[in-house]
Amino acid sequence: MFNYFLLLLNKIICLFFFIIIMDKVIPDNVVFSNEKGYNASLLSYPTNVGAPVIHIDNLVSWKSRGISNVNKQFENKFNELKVQYENLMKEFENNELVYNANFSFEPVIGETYHLYRSDDGSNFLSLISPAEWNKEHLGTYQLNSDKKWIVIE
Repeated sequence: MFNYFLLLLNKIICLFFFIIIMDKVIPDNVVFSNEKGYNASLLSYPTNVGAPVIHIDNLVSWKSRGISNVNKQFENKFNELKVQYENLMKEFENNELVYNANFSFEPVIGETYHLYRSDDGSNFLSLISPAEWNKEHLGTYQLNSDKKWIVIE
C-alpha cells in the first residue's frame, strides 16, 4: 500500500512539473508567436515535421543559360549591323568615286557607264565599253532612280 502511495505521489509530482513546464516551454515542432499565439494555419509555408521539404531552385544555371542566349543574340545582331555598315561604306565609296569623276554629260537613269583612269591620273565616266577602248578600266556602273551608282559586275 505504501508503494502504491509513493507511485501515485510520483505521478502527481510529474504531472505538476509537466504543467508548470508546459506553461513556460513550447515544444520545437509547435509554431507559436508571443504576439499571435499558435499561428501555424496562418503561415504561407508548411510548419510541421511531416510537411514536404522546401527546395530552393538552382537559378545559377538558368541565369547562365539566359545570359549565353542573350549574348548570342547581341553578337548576331552586331555582326548583321557590321555587314550592313561595310556594304554601306562600299556603296558610299563607289558613289563618291563616280561623282568625283569628270564627265561632261547628264547621266540617264538605268544606263550603263564605265569609269576609267586618264593619263593624267584623274577619273572620268564614259559610255564607251572597255572592249572598245584601251584605257585603264576602274569599273562599270549604273545609275538608279535614287541617283545612286550601282556596281555592275
